[in-house]
Amino acid sequence: MPSPVSEELLQAAARLAVDEGFDWGSAKRRAVRELGLPARTALPDQLQMEDAVRAHIALFHADTQPGELQALRQLALEWMRRMQEFRPYLGGAVWWGTATRRSDVVIALFCDDSKSAEIALLNQQVRYEPHTSVGLHGEPVESLAVLVGSAALAQEVVVQLQVYDLDDLRGALRSDPRGRAPRGDMAAVQKLLDAGGSGTLG
Repeated sequence: MPSPVSEELLQAAARLAVDEGFDWGSAKRRAVRELGLPARTALPDQLQMEDAVRAHIALFHADTQPGELQALRQLALEWMRRMQEFRPYLGGAVWWGTATRRSDVVIALFCDDSKSAEIALLNQQVRYEPHTSVGLHGEPVESLAVLVGSAALAQEVVVQLQVYDLDDLRGALRSDPRGRAPRGDMAAVQKLLDAGGSGTLG
């Protein structure tokens, strides 16, 4: 059983992830600082974090989150279709079912040439911002951030297109500790959409 401090840390990190849109790693570190805990405080693992995020959503966002998740998944599928030549896989909170309107849409692209995705965006006259984000196994990865309008959410959403080598694809699909796929292709995302607000992996 987690100690009381660990439970407090989990709740704070989950709030930051859900309500402020922090990625989970940043949410954990920020929660440590906000609670005034020692810098070497043990951080929750990803499964503990997921459970805390789901609990926070169920408690505070049960009425709005399913619709927001559905809108984000629809947006994700549209962009996967636009970039389908690069073998897109949806990951992150939108895939896991823990996303809210503050979440980024994270799509991994697996390219023969690292510049080909950028060329495709230029050919589509899409404006993007190159930067570095957190990758498949916590490592930094080159990403292309696109700001996309969502009519369903009446706001703009960040679509993160993470660019990987084709050789990285096999390792990207290893099951998580609960035996679930860590990301899904277009068919898998469509299946979640068809399931509606009940389409979660948890």
